[in-house]
Formats: sequence, structure tokens, C-alpha cells
Amino acid sequence: MTNAILSSGLEDYLECIYNHINSTGGVKAIQISKDLNVSRASVTDALHRLAEKQYINYERYGIIVITEKGVKKAEEIIDKHTILTKFFEQVLELDIDEASENACRIEHVITEQAFNKLKLFMKEKKVLVKT
Repeated sequence: MTNAILSSGLEDYLECIYNHINSTGGVKAIQISKDLNVSRASVTDALHRLAEKQYINYERYGIIVITEKGVKKAEEIIDKHTILTKFFEQVLELDIDEASENACRIEHVITEQAFNKLKLFMKEKKVLVKT
């Protein structure tokens, strides 16, 4: 199996795929291209890399299917994004757009230890009810 570490860009693609599948049941490359404002060629390249790492099943012009491994990774990314957004919005009192933008940037680089401590802080302060 190929190295399963994802770049921040691939994490964004996986998150987009996961969200579409959850809301509409499926997604095609053209939808991802529009959502992420990237070229179709960039999407195709990213889809091949995600498939190579076994996060999705992808055939050209077909519906993209997320694997169990992909679902797990996407949920981890979304969990980080949600908790970071809540921290920026509720603790630092940033507006939702700025909170979400910062969360999106940081979710890709925060260490597991730092994230776990942030999550614990949020629970202790009763800012975070779930997770």
C-alpha cells in the first residue's frame, strides 16, 4: 500500500467528497472542481492520488465512492475543523467566517497532541459538548 499521509490539499478534496456524498449520495469530479474552484485536471490528479492511497474508488467520468478508510479520515478532518472553528468563534470571539477560515488552515498542520489538548480544554470549559 502507498503511503497514506495526505497533504492539506488532498484533505480538502476528501472533505469535499465526503460532504457531497453525505448530502446528495454521490459526487462527480466536475462538482468538486466547482466547489474548490480548481481546474478539472487538478481534480483528476487529486482523485487518482486519493484512489492510490485507498481513500476512494474512482473511475474516470464515474461517481466517486469513498472507502471506509476514506470515511474515517474525512470524519477526523471534519472533527478537527469543527472543534477549531468553535474555539475561534466561541473562545476567541471571531466571526464565523474568520473562525472557519483559520480552522481550515490549522486543521492540516496541528499536531495530534496539540489538538487533543485543545479538545480537552474545550470540554473542560464546556464549550464543546460532543466528541
